Amino acid sequence: MSLKFVLNKMKANFWILPALYGICFFILAILTMQLDRFVTTESGLMNWLPAVLFTDKELAQTILSAISTSLLTMTTITFSSVLVVETTFLAQYSPRTLQNFNAESKIQHGLGTFIGGYVYALILLIQVRENEPGNVFIIPSFAIMVTFVCLGMFVFLIHHVTEWIKVGNLISYITKETLYSVDKHKSKMGASPCTSSKYSDLQLESKKANEVRSKDQGYIQYIELEKLIDFSVENNLIIKFEKIPGDYVDVDTPLVSVWNSNESFNQHLLDFIFLTPDQESIEDVQLGIQKLAEIALRAIAPGKNDPETAINCIQQLGQILTKIANIEPENPYYCDEDGNLRVILEQPSFSDYLYGSFYQIRHYGRADVSVMVSILKALSLVAETNGQKIKNTVWEFSTYIMEGLKAEQWLSLDKKLLNTHWQGLSKACNKEDEANSMLL
Repeated sequence: MSLKFVLNKMKANFWILPALYGICFFILAILTMQLDRFVTTESGLMNWLPAVLFTDKELAQTILSAISTSLLTMTTITFSSVLVVETTFLAQYSPRTLQNFNAESKIQHGLGTFIGGYVYALILLIQVRENEPGNVFIIPSFAIMVTFVCLGMFVFLIHHVTEWIKVGNLISYITKETLYSVDKHKSKMGASPCTSSKYSDLQLESKKANEVRSKDQGYIQYIELEKLIDFSVENNLIIKFEKIPGDYVDVDTPLVSVWNSNESFNQHLLDFIFLTPDQESIEDVQLGIQKLAEIALRAIAPGKNDPETAINCIQQLGQILTKIANIEPENPYYCDEDGNLRVILEQPSFSDYLYGSFYQIRHYGRADVSVMVSILKALSLVAETNGQKIKNTVWEFSTYIMEGLKAEQWLSLDKKLLNTHWQGLSKACNKEDEANSMLL
């Protein structure tokens, strides 16, 4: 299994990092107790250390008992706060945004510190027994230092959670994550691309191909493309994907078509394709766009009426689309080092990304002039920063937007505002001569 996929699953699981903290603090507690016995039995060392660090057995048990109780209470309060935030994410934003909160490492580190501190204090409390050789202990001093660390983490975590719950910060985080995914896609494009002539020269459509079907159901989350190319070179295969990352597949759904293959190793191809029960953010640009669109839709719902949040989402979508448009269309053909075609993997076009970003917002926000103006502004931004090919795609989509606007009844000032931004968009697309015929 891919190391990257495993690490992402570990990051998304809320319990793994706190469990590791608990184990580490357990080991630290054992080592601390050994250090305590060494220090207290060596009278020379005790003379070098301040007397304030040492306590008797009764005071040590009292301090450790109070620390373990308070840390358990702190952990309970923190978990309650986390559950409240998760409820807010589900109700106010989008179910998909819950993944971003659960995968946030700072929150997991904070909870891990509390759990580890509690385990540390509890183990030390157990070690303070009647049959100990001495009546002096230094371990409460170590437990107090750990408690100070937990208190600092508690304050930080409360601050961090309150920042996370702000919708503006959430939108900014999703945007950065999606832009990072766009950059990763861009870096993959240089991996031995082929021209379409390689595909046409082979005339694969006229040859018989073997189908490899899915054994599980779920979303195609990740494909190890480089390893798949190496595998196809070793076995002289040509592989064409029938489904792309992000698609949902069921059991026995055809995943790939394979040429020059035999049944003996066809199923090995499934080892390079990873399915998950739910969509996850592993270099998934479309999922990031979907999250922003859903937040915008929740914001303009009749019960919310928060168009400013929707406008913020639309602006961020414009930024993402601008970056996607600046990348050359991804070549679906991948070759080996000798220039032989090995893998065919189609990817969404810029037109697909554009439509997926705005079609739902256009439908549900069609009567809100501020939302529609922000869409026209976002489209203008994309057109202004790209070449004529992208401008033509943006213009084609813009005419679709105007068709929806014409179906609404607008007041005079609303019409004037929309027409002004429509003309600005037509100028950005170099289509001024076509704009007048579609004014409201």
